[in-house]
Amino acid sequence: MAEDIGRLTRKIEEISEGREITLMHLCGTHEDTISKYNLRSLMPENVKLLSGPGCPVCIIPDTDLQKVFHLIERKDVVLATFGDMARVPFEDRSLFYYRSRGKDVRVVYSVFDAVEIAEKTDKDVVFFGIGFETTMPSIAVAIKDSPENFYVYSAHRYFIPAMEAIIKGELRIDGFICPGHVSTIVGVKAYERFLKYGIPMAIAGFEPQDVLLATYMLVKAINEGKPWIYNEYTRAVRYEGNVNAQRVMSEVFEADDGEWRGLGIIPETGVRIRKEFEDKDAERVFEDVFEDFVPKEDKRKKHCRCGEVLKGLITPKDCRLFMTACTPRNPIGPCMVSFEGTCAIWAKYGVG
Repeated sequence: MAEDIGRLTRKIEEISEGREITLMHLCGTHEDTISKYNLRSLMPENVKLLSGPGCPVCIIPDTDLQKVFHLIERKDVVLATFGDMARVPFEDRSLFYYRSRGKDVRVVYSVFDAVEIAEKTDKDVVFFGIGFETTMPSIAVAIKDSPENFYVYSAHRYFIPAMEAIIKGELRIDGFICPGHVSTIVGVKAYERFLKYGIPMAIAGFEPQDVLLATYMLVKAINEGKPWIYNEYTRAVRYEGNVNAQRVMSEVFEADDGEWRGLGIIPETGVRIRKEFEDKDAERVFEDVFEDFVPKEDKRKKHCRCGEVLKGLITPKDCRLFMTACTPRNPIGPCMVSFEGTCAIWAKYGVG
């Protein structure tokens, strides 16, 4: 491995040509690889690797979390979700806080665990669903075949349309390292819509060699002025993606405006459950509960810069809360909660 890393690093340096090159990856697992193997330190000074909004827990706005809190405060339901989401705080509360106060909050590893819970209880079971195109197919399958007492609160987001907002954002990005997991579902073809912007993209796997090879190919494309899409992750990603997964997603979900932490409202990125399956949509089924919902602002997050980290405007060390008031044991923002959050990853590996 060390020999491959050294060889690829030298190749990147040889073709960098001294101009400033800013690349952005879009996946929390890529950030983990980059930080774990300290790949940024191996880059030429003129090549920057920024972290983008690739953490599905991190990009969920406080509004969705508050609405789920609002629901379990007023209804005796089983609330099932992933472990990271259960730890995200709002003010001094999280879903784990509610569990400690007697609410039935369950951590599950997949949506099918939540379906199994529903099969074994008479109570209503609400699955707080998050994630990008990677996790949505399994949620769709569960919605199509689940007990009457199983519902989904959908906080999913379509990732691909969000890339348009990133491209048009505050930073000039010269090239993107595209997420491997999402790409297994959407395929290479999903990125062709962005070729008009003249920005090269490379789909990468998760080994350090994968990230470095993708970086090399991006620098090469930038030098040659070629806005190509390079699929480095051929062992898992096909041109058309997973057609069956795409089909079941489109059968169950439809696009709507979606709010992203740091990025605001992005058209076509919100994920709504189609009317045909409205009996599984927690927001529709418990509509009366949400009628008096009013979102609030978390004053504890006044100095939290998670949104700027997600946009690549700053690194975690630029936030004054990082590893002072905000730590893995006492997180303030979701970027310090999720294992895919940049702040949590930097804390884990002592980066910065």
